[in-house]
Amino acid sequence: MRLTRKRLCSFLIALYCLFSLYAAYHVFFGRRRRASAASSRGLRKGVAPARERRGREQSTLGSEEWNPWEGDEKNEQQHRFKTSLQILNKSTKGKTDFHVQIWGKAAIGLYLWEHIFEGLLDPTDVTAQWREGNSVVGRTHYSFITGPAVVPGYFPVDVNNVVLILNGREKAKVFYATQWLLYAQNLVQTQKLQHLAVVLLGNEHCHNEWISQFLKRNGGFVELLFIIYDSPWINDMDIFQWPLGVATYRNFPVVEASWSMLHNERPYLCNFLGTIYENSSRQALINILKQDGNAKLCWVSAREQWQPQETNESLKNYQDALLQSDLTLCPVGVNTECYRIYEACSYGSVPVVEDIMTAGSCGNTSVNHNAPLQLLKSMDAPFIFIKNWNELPAILEKEKTLMLQEKIQRRKMLLHWYQHFKTELKMRFTNILENSFLMNNKG
Repeated sequence: MRLTRKRLCSFLIALYCLFSLYAAYHVFFGRRRRASAASSRGLRKGVAPARERRGREQSTLGSEEWNPWEGDEKNEQQHRFKTSLQILNKSTKGKTDFHVQIWGKAAIGLYLWEHIFEGLLDPTDVTAQWREGNSVVGRTHYSFITGPAVVPGYFPVDVNNVVLILNGREKAKVFYATQWLLYAQNLVQTQKLQHLAVVLLGNEHCHNEWISQFLKRNGGFVELLFIIYDSPWINDMDIFQWPLGVATYRNFPVVEASWSMLHNERPYLCNFLGTIYENSSRQALINILKQDGNAKLCWVSAREQWQPQETNESLKNYQDALLQSDLTLCPVGVNTECYRIYEACSYGSVPVVEDIMTAGSCGNTSVNHNAPLQLLKSMDAPFIFIKNWNELPAILEKEKTLMLQEKIQRRKMLLHWYQHFKTELKMRFTNILENSFLMNNKG
C-alpha cells in the first residue's frame, strides 16, 4: 500500500514538472512563434495587394499608359523638375495665395480645364448638372465650376477674381453670353467681385463687336480678354489669342501617349473625315486625292451635311483614323483654325494645314505675317503648312519614302511639342492673371 502511494506521489510530481516545463515553453517561446506566424500571415495577406499593385502597373503598361520621353530625356526632365521646383519655391516664399474661380459656360472651358490645366472634375459624369474641380498653378489656386446648374444668381460668389468662359460664335450664343456679362457687371458694381477676365469662343469671321462695350479699355469692367481665332484686336496687353482646342462638345477625350501610338506602323498615309462644302477647297482636296490614286492609301470619309453631335461609333471611327494615319489633312472651313488640328496632335498624326486666310475680319496679314494661326506659328508648331492642295501629291510621295524610325521620331517631336504648348499656355495664362489682377489691387 505504501509502495502504491509512493508511486502515485512520484507520478503526480513528474506530471507537475512536465506541466511546468510545458507552461514555461509557451511563455518564453510561444509569443515569438505567434509573432512570427502573424508576420507570415501578414506577408501572405500582403502578397495579394502587392500582386494587385504589380498587376495594375503591368496592366497600365499593357494598356500602354507610357511616357514616350523616358530614356535619354529622363535625367534632363528630372533636372528641369528640380530647377522649376526651386524657382517656384523662391517665387512663392512669403507671398500670399491668389484665388481665381473659373465659370465654364462654354464647351471650350473643358479644353482649358481638362486638357491645358490637366484638372479633374467631380462628378466625372459629363451629363451632371454641376461639376467642379480644383488645381494649383504656382501661387494661384484655381477652382472650376461648370454645368447647367451654374446659373446667374443661383450659386454663391465668394471669390474676388473670376474668369468667365463664354461662347460668342453666333447670335443666339451672344445673347446668352451677354446675360452673363450683365450679371458679372452687377457683381462688380456692388463690389462682390473685384476682377473679371473672359475667355471667348469668338465668331469665325471675327465679328465680335458686341463685347467691345464691356472691355475696360472702353469704359467697361472686363480687364482681360482671351479670344479664339486671329482677331485683329489681339495686342498681348489686355487682349490675347487663345486656342480653339479639341471638340469637347463632341466628347473628344484627353488622350494619353502610348508605346504603340509612337512605334507601330500606321496603315494609312493620311486621313480626312469631314463635311464637304460645294465649291470649297475641301472639294478640291477630295478631287486631288482621287486623281492621283492616293485616296486608296488614305482614310477618307466625306459627308455632305455637318453633324453637330457624334455617336459613339462615329467618334471611335474618327479616333481610329487619327491613330492609324501618319498625316491628318486639315482644310479650311469657315475659319482656318479647326478642332482637327489639335485632335491630330493628340494622336501624333502630323496636321497638314491649309494656310490661307478665310473670309471675314480675322487676321491682318499686312501687319502680322504669321496670320492666320498666329498663336500656333509663334510657338513653332511642327506642322506641314501648304497654300494649295495641289502641293499634296508631292507631300504624300515623300511620305512613302520615310522609314518607320523617322516617323517615330517625328511623332515623338509632335507629342512633345503639344505637351509643351499646353503647359506654356497654362503658365502664360496664370502669369497674365496675376500680373493684371494683383497690380490693379495695388493701384
